[in-house]
Amino acid sequence: QVQVVESGGGLVQAGGSLRLSCVASGSRFSYNIMNWYRQAPGKQRELVARISKDSSTTYADSAKGRFTISRDNAKNTVYLQMNSLKPEDTAVYYCNAVGPDIRGTLRNSWGQGTQVTVSS
Repeated sequence: QVQVVESGGGLVQAGGSLRLSCVASGSRFSYNIMNWYRQAPGKQRELVARISKDSSTTYADSAKGRFTISRDNAKNTVYLQMNSLKPEDTAVYYCNAVGPDIRGTLRNSWGQGTQVTVSS
């Protein structure tokens, strides 16, 4: 079983920055695709950023140029650096790990989410 734990959310003014962290324990982390999703009230969960096993990255249009996803395989951790935050970035941010656990079983694991609130 893979445990995914996010941290780093909070309240920030528009234009500010936050860095989210996510630790995926119990995984063969370097073989996992790591995703950040978000869900705002009344809206569907949406993909914000993805980092693949080879560290190639994908971003939602809303995140391009402002957010950066990165990974540290030695720490089983993925980060989401969010700059120039806007009120519309307010959401619960979820980390998602897709790939093998330490036994090699493929998993699709989610964290509990961390709240990001951007005030205008």
